Amino acid sequence: MVEVGYPLADEFSQGTPISTPCISVFSSREWWGFGPGRIWLDNVHCSGRERTLAQCKSNGFGVSDCKHSEDVGVVCNQRRIPGFKFISSFTNSVESLNVQIARIRTSSIYSQRKRVPITEGYLEVKDGGKWRQICDEEWTEMNNRVICGMYGFPGEKGYNTKVYKLLAKRRKKNYWDFGVNCTGNEASLHGCKLGHKVELKGNATCEKGMPVVVSCVPGRAFAPSYNQGFSKAYRVEQPLVRLRGGANTGDGRVEVLKNGEWGTVCDDSWNLKAASVVCRELGFGSAKEALAGGRLGQGMGPVHMNEVECSGFEKSLTECYFNRDALGCSHEEDAAVRCNVPAMGFQNKLRLSGGRNPFEGRVEVLAEKNDSLVWGTVCSDSWGTMEATVVCRQLGLGFASNAFQETWYWPGDVRADDVVMSGVRCSGTEMTLAQCLHHGKHLHCPRGGGRFAAGVSCSESAPDLVLNAQVVEHTTYLEDRPMYILQCANEEHCLSSSAATATPSSYRRLMRFSSQIHNNGQSDFRPRAAHNSWVWHDCHRHYHSMEVFTHYDLLSLNGTKVAEGHKASFCLEDTQCEEGTEKRYECANFGQQGITVGCWDTYRHDIDCQWIDVTDVVPGDYILQVVINPNYEVAESDYTNNIMKCRCRYDGHRIWTYNCHIGERR
Repeated sequence: MVEVGYPLADEFSQGTPISTPCISVFSSREWWGFGPGRIWLDNVHCSGRERTLAQCKSNGFGVSDCKHSEDVGVVCNQRRIPGFKFISSFTNSVESLNVQIARIRTSSIYSQRKRVPITEGYLEVKDGGKWRQICDEEWTEMNNRVICGMYGFPGEKGYNTKVYKLLAKRRKKNYWDFGVNCTGNEASLHGCKLGHKVELKGNATCEKGMPVVVSCVPGRAFAPSYNQGFSKAYRVEQPLVRLRGGANTGDGRVEVLKNGEWGTVCDDSWNLKAASVVCRELGFGSAKEALAGGRLGQGMGPVHMNEVECSGFEKSLTECYFNRDALGCSHEEDAAVRCNVPAMGFQNKLRLSGGRNPFEGRVEVLAEKNDSLVWGTVCSDSWGTMEATVVCRQLGLGFASNAFQETWYWPGDVRADDVVMSGVRCSGTEMTLAQCLHHGKHLHCPRGGGRFAAGVSCSESAPDLVLNAQVVEHTTYLEDRPMYILQCANEEHCLSSSAATATPSSYRRLMRFSSQIHNNGQSDFRPRAAHNSWVWHDCHRHYHSMEVFTHYDLLSLNGTKVAEGHKASFCLEDTQCEEGTEKRYECANFGQQGITVGCWDTYRHDIDCQWIDVTDVVPGDYILQVVINPNYEVAESDYTNNIMKCRCRYDGHRIWTYNCHIGERR
């Protein structure tokens, strides 16, 4: 959010160079919420050459008819304009000397270069156009911790000093003329203070020490292997904390397990220290950002933690002080993080070709063929949303928007037409396409590559559907309904197979309940099917845009289906919305269908087909299971919350549902 302090207007007019070129401008309300205080600037027009915002044309300071719902924000490129010198609040910090992150590196020795990721090497900074080493005479473990964290590693470890001392004697040394003093909580070296100035005395510099060597411990998901890089699919295995709703590895809404139920963290007092504890706990480095205001989507269920305060050295977020009273906290305040992750080089092994923009195109993979690396296509047989999700994640392009099984409209590189990968099946948790199941060297692709190669389109945001479990629990009941008024429902396969031989005067026992489906994501949920392919349903008297939108099943306690699964089709519309959000979609009059962010679609218990036929079910204990978007037809930011389960008890006359919950419980 752009905020201007009016009392500083004179200072603005004096001018200092703008630190970074802006790459995006946003309506602030969607991203950072409403700003405080007065609105100082309105109708701002800049040529781009001004040194400060105050030099741009405007109505003048304090002259405005705007509301805070019109606040603007920006996202800036992390690369600073050449020649810019940052004036830090720490007058002796590393940042004040214009040492940028792009100018810090670890120079690994030969034996480490084959490993992915590189976890060990000499630390060097670029100053005055030259790479320089840092003397280790005053170097501390806290400094190592900061360096490892900024490179995506949760911890540091020792190294073979004999090897590096021997190499240091052979290398030409060019020392930086400052030491560094970190507390261990800094997000990067830039936040550390400068140590004592090093007296440069040629070969006699750093007589009692040697160049700094940093050795880091990678998280389990990034354990190095020779030549092959990462070998196993990434899965969060931490039992107490997890990330959800993030587009990239290391991003997500923070969720905590308490009393067997996952809940969120309120953003009151949320900061980089707490965020870094989460990141390191999950096997990443320090936090790049501590996000507030539900920036990475809103969760469901309880808010377990509020006003979290961490020292930064805790092993788990659960060890930090927090207020158990979350009164006043809503899911609009869910905290999230973006963590530093190691450089794995994944983006160099995959590309999109032929698309109209960098977010779409034919998928091309760098593969080994005849002892050389060549680019080739991926067979589109069984290609779907999960596979597209992994491609977008690997390329850092956000979420999958669509998966394509034909790409003739995207003319890729003809030299890459040959199929080099087939039989791809992904779970959606993998970090690279190579981690998914596939045929390996034994390719099988009847349709071939070229026009039938796999393609994707990616998006920076995605919807996230969540069923309201409490509504299901509170609205479940049994109804005995005569067959003669169920003919329409029977034709739409809403009854079990035994209904085919039932007489018109017989009754069917129906387990009815309401479905209230919320869109807690960051973009609207829209059906893939085009308007002209929607199907008219006589029972509901409207068009259905998704033929299989939910699965309703009654299971035994060991997971076996006892009532034939009913696949419900839906017309998608905004039944109700949160305050301040307008409805966009409605089913009437062949209208546009979808679910707006912040709205929900309700299928009431008294609508035809909003049931499970339990006529043939014997009394006992069961599990009611509802799955939304079961075929992953539409891409979402999080599929783990698409499933709801309830315990049920049926005595032959009545039915009780209890302990309804979203996702899996421990």
